[in-house]
Amino acid sequence: MGTILSILIGCVSIGIFLSAPMGPIGILCIQRTLNKGRSSGFFTGVGAAVSDLFYCLLVGLGISLVTDFIASNVNILQIVGSIILIVYALYMIVHNPVSQIKENIDQRDDHLRDAVTGFLFTLSNPLIMFLIIPLFARFSFPLPEYRFYHIIIGYASIVLGALLWWSVITFFVNKVRSHFNIRSMWLINRIIGSIILVLSLYGLVTGTIAYLQQLNVI
Repeated sequence: MGTILSILIGCVSIGIFLSAPMGPIGILCIQRTLNKGRSSGFFTGVGAAVSDLFYCLLVGLGISLVTDFIASNVNILQIVGSIILIVYALYMIVHNPVSQIKENIDQRDDHLRDAVTGFLFTLSNPLIMFLIIPLFARFSFPLPEYRFYHIIIGYASIVLGALLWWSVITFFVNKVRSHFNIRSMWLINRIIGSIILVLSLYGLVTGTIAYLQQLNVI
């Protein structure tokens, strides 16, 4: 039960961290919520979540081929993953995402189209795998000792985390849509980036300590 709870918490966190950065898909989701309502924005997020799952499965299949290497180098991977996430968090904090996309709003109420475009928007950025890899390392997913149902629960939890994020963000934007400034996304970016930065610094410290203990340095 403890293992399942750990997987749930870790993989829901992965899903949230994959969805939270306000890049083009985040802006598109908020634009659609502002212009067409919450359901349009949410289904855009659903498409993005499916694309995230696709890339997570690709990364997971690759990792399964080298589980022995990961098991013997988990502390090093945690250190490297934390460093990458620190750099990514700093980028989020200082970069203005509004400049990445031009407003392109279609007023038609077509949730399938919303989901498909959300999927394609996210699919067009394969660099997300370089974020998934350190997140998998940081939250120790998947581990060699996990059974098949653990893996299923993990991937389902990643999707759940993504859907939770899109549900919350579209709810918030819909509530304040009458006076919401799209440039407020920069503030959201900074808040999320700061959270990732703190967690990554913690992972870097704990991973370094564990690695030094493994080398019998401390």
